[in-house]
Amino acid sequence: MLHIILYAIVPIVVVMLAGFISGKKGIFNGENSKEFNKVVLDYALPAALFVSIVQASREDLAKDLKLTLVSLIGIMGCFMLVYFVFRMFKKNTGADAAVSALISGSPTIGFLGFAVLEPIFDATAGLPAVALVVAIVGIVVNAIGIPVGLSLMNASLEKQKPGSTKKEAWWKPVLHALAQPVAWAPILAVVWVLVGIPWPKYLSPSFDLIAKANASLAVFSAGITLSAIKITINWQVILGSIMKMIMMPLVVLLLGLWFHMDPLNLKMLVVAAALPPAFSGIIIADENDVYVATGTSSLTLSVILFIGFCPLWIWLTDLALGA
Repeated sequence: MLHIILYAIVPIVVVMLAGFISGKKGIFNGENSKEFNKVVLDYALPAALFVSIVQASREDLAKDLKLTLVSLIGIMGCFMLVYFVFRMFKKNTGADAAVSALISGSPTIGFLGFAVLEPIFDATAGLPAVALVVAIVGIVVNAIGIPVGLSLMNASLEKQKPGSTKKEAWWKPVLHALAQPVAWAPILAVVWVLVGIPWPKYLSPSFDLIAKANASLAVFSAGITLSAIKITINWQVILGSIMKMIMMPLVVLLLGLWFHMDPLNLKMLVVAAALPPAFSGIIIADENDVYVATGTSSLTLSVILFIGFCPLWIWLTDLALGA
């Protein structure tokens, strides 16, 4: 547990704090953060996912079928539950509930996945296994969760103000999500492994150089983003944080035990589910001016709570597996 705190939690806090201070001092601002995020999502993270997965074997992929199923059912089940729970609040519109689901029903796997999972599990599970967890959860969040959330939000906005949103087929957001490098790069890597093409080792350093910027730049950028957020604590903020930090990892843990998942895969998936809310939800909220203050406050509170919940969920998963 001390290793987890010193090698996974403390570095994240330090780098995020550096980004937070630089944002408060005006060295960087929200626009800089968006550019950093683009580097992470379009270059560093896809490179890290691709080069890690192509070094896996077909046996590794076959072992991860349960991981895919539990990720899909667990994360999307929690996503929809958050939507319906927040839809019941009288003051909330369907768009508010959809943004709540995009935030409290989605882990920020793209920004913090490698930063958290790699120092904890690399020595035991190996980097390809870590990358597969990040890739599978990332595809669920980006290629399924975001299109569903956008569809629900746009449907609500259209009811409130007819003609305020662009009408498009349901499958267009899905295609848009799959067209992003963070989605197609791991899919291409999986196809590469399944086809059985040997990966030339001398190509890896070319990917590794940009891939190494992924975790540090993502965490630093997250700190800048948080520096611009004004925190307001209310019952919806607290409920959103509880559903994200407690409900989602618990659901994933119970599903994983029921499906008899590989213990290491289950531990990684539980930690991935316990990650703070997805920053993409805040971006969507800000772009559409929907649920911004409450959503960003829930994100900030969850980031703070994650410092304690990360080692706690690893300990609880070990107890559950031991029992």
